[in-house]
Amino acid sequence: MSPLKYITAVLLAWFMALPAWAEIKIQEVSSPGGITAWLVEDHAIPFTALELRFRGGTSLDAPGKRGGVYLMTGLLEEGSGDLRAQDYARALESLAAEFSYDADKDSVSISARFLSENREDAVGLLRQTLFEPRFDQDALDRVRAQVLAGLRSDAKNPNNIAGQAFARMAYGDHPYGSDGKGTLESVAALSRQDIFHAYEAVFARDRLYVSAVGDITADELGALLDDLLGELPAEGAQIPGPAEVSIEGGVTVVDFDTPQSVALFGQKGIAREHPDFFTAYVMNQILGGGSFETRLMTEVREKRGLTYGVYSYLVPHDLAAVYMGSVASANGKMAEAVEVIRGEWRRMAEDGVTEKELKDAQTYLTGAYPLRFDGNSRIASILAGMQMDNLPITYVDTRNDRINAVTLEDVKRFAAEFLNPDGLHFVIAGRPEGVKTTN
Repeated sequence: MSPLKYITAVLLAWFMALPAWAEIKIQEVSSPGGITAWLVEDHAIPFTALELRFRGGTSLDAPGKRGGVYLMTGLLEEGSGDLRAQDYARALESLAAEFSYDADKDSVSISARFLSENREDAVGLLRQTLFEPRFDQDALDRVRAQVLAGLRSDAKNPNNIAGQAFARMAYGDHPYGSDGKGTLESVAALSRQDIFHAYEAVFARDRLYVSAVGDITADELGALLDDLLGELPAEGAQIPGPAEVSIEGGVTVVDFDTPQSVALFGQKGIAREHPDFFTAYVMNQILGGGSFETRLMTEVREKRGLTYGVYSYLVPHDLAAVYMGSVASANGKMAEAVEVIRGEWRRMAEDGVTEKELKDAQTYLTGAYPLRFDGNSRIASILAGMQMDNLPITYVDTRNDRINAVTLEDVKRFAAEFLNPDGLHFVIAGRPEGVKTTN
């Protein structure tokens, strides 16, 4: 059996033995060198998932170097130490380990999965990845070409066109206001030295969050943390300050030749640490969250047949918060869809919600939560996210209680204060009939 088939078999066996989510016990582990991590031990099978997060993400791009952090992150798997790209891939496969890398507005993440019998070697290779990246010119040129191809594809995607236009409107010159992948011009101009500068900006202890789930003890994890991360520099590049969200009511149409327009709509949002965040979370589930029973789905799709799907969602980034939604509709129907969505925004602001809507939303949100804990890697990702959101280690146990504590009066008060139908702005990519840019 090949190493990859072996790890797949092990993972399947683990899924069959998953514990109930309520049994998850999170420990806070501090290494001898002072690195903190959250750990869930599970010795059912000899397998561990490790999650590393570094706050800042693509927002750390140097001036004029947009896309540098994103491109650097994609190059981490293209060789390290004395291993060029192909040799690195073979070494990883021989260990039956998996490493993955990602960068978004607020973080760079490294996810690792390895068998206990190969832990030392897998962690050694991961350490080499972190401290001895090669960033070879041929690898840089190859990955750059992939990023540029993706940017050209994005330029023809109405969802991406609307997203970029909304970001520019909402965040202006802040890094949030432009694509973290960069532009065709900025990515083409990035040098190998720029990639090293991006690397130095990201990887530091002052922005590090770690979680581990699986066949590893607290003492073993502590030693692993110092071995893997102990030599990180104390500080990385300065994280930008908060973005000033600038959203005024109206419509922006971005001309794009397509029979179906795509719209993003939004207003100023609510920060994750705001005391009314859970009220907002429940309210959003009723208005346009992830189910077919929301008001937007009922009014826009079921009653009028204007779309296949319409959603709203809270977006509490580290440096700014918005409240957004999305809808796609035929050009001839988009004007009506915009009118109905704004009307539902207003109806909830003025009338609140019903007792049945509240209970149904709470049942959905609390019932769906355990389904998120469906594997070592997923749990490790959740724990790292909790740390980045400054949530307590007890959050897993108290989260559903906080949702159930939201009252009808809470939602009515908050909706009246928060929802701003006149301040709702629609950015539409397409050629919607009867809809024009208003400001």
